[in-house]
Amino acid sequence: MTAATARLPMTAWQQYYALTKPRVVQLIVFCALIGMVLAVPGVPNWAELKLGLWACVGIWLVAGAAAAFNCLVEKTIDAKMKRTAWRPTAKGELSDRQALLFSAILCALGSAVLYVLVNPLTMWLTFATFVGYAVVYTVILKPLTPQNIVIGGASGAMPPVLGWAAMTGQVGPEALILFLIIFLWTPPHFWALALYRVEDYRQSGLPMLPVTHGNAFTRLQILLYTWVLMASCLMPFVYGMSSWLYLAAAVVLSLVFIAYALALYRRYSDELARKTFRFSLIHLSALFAALLLDHYLL
Repeated sequence: MTAATARLPMTAWQQYYALTKPRVVQLIVFCALIGMVLAVPGVPNWAELKLGLWACVGIWLVAGAAAAFNCLVEKTIDAKMKRTAWRPTAKGELSDRQALLFSAILCALGSAVLYVLVNPLTMWLTFATFVGYAVVYTVILKPLTPQNIVIGGASGAMPPVLGWAAMTGQVGPEALILFLIIFLWTPPHFWALALYRVEDYRQSGLPMLPVTHGNAFTRLQILLYTWVLMASCLMPFVYGMSSWLYLAAAVVLSLVFIAYALALYRRYSDELARKTFRFSLIHLSALFAALLLDHYLL
């Protein structure tokens, strides 16, 4: 669901579906799926496939619940921003009670699926991620500090850990490497968006980095983070999780991300910030896809 299509009247089903932030949840489940696949040597058997499927369902439900709760808490802020003013909670199309009940039902169903059909560790880790995003990040960090996206990024980096725990019943160092990659990817990804949406954030009153520290400082932080991110992207190869195929993809993707960040640092434009943001999505998706191909082909 986009702002353009959301101008059209939505049915009740579409309104509830929009609360789950489908595109965000799809990326979460994809990253969790990568964790699941990498945790299983070789081709998974039927039992492992069923386990992975139920894990994806449970994680999707809880992630959707967290997104719906976020829409509820930030409805006033969303109403002030062009990017989010179309959301049903911001427009008053869904009441607080409806959004809260919907979030609670999704969270309960997802937690039950994970506890009964996957394992308790995955359920508790997923629930902790829900609390981290919906409460710690949304309610506490986001309106309090310009480092909100850095600290709160820990919740967004959890999906591969959840996937790994679902298949193995534990959290291994490989899962923590994947966590680190997403954790370091989140700030340059989100700050690129915040740069060209700075007036929205200023109007909303949120202390996002471009608002509190300015455009130039934010661009410097994006550039620095892309370099650190590249180092983390090489860790799967260094640790022995992957081979040359992933290494080649990681180097190319990281260098392109750095090139975008360097160009943005040298000369700012809203269009370049948009391109940097869009490439960051390609970077993470392609990076994890390369891990997946490497796992099966080599």
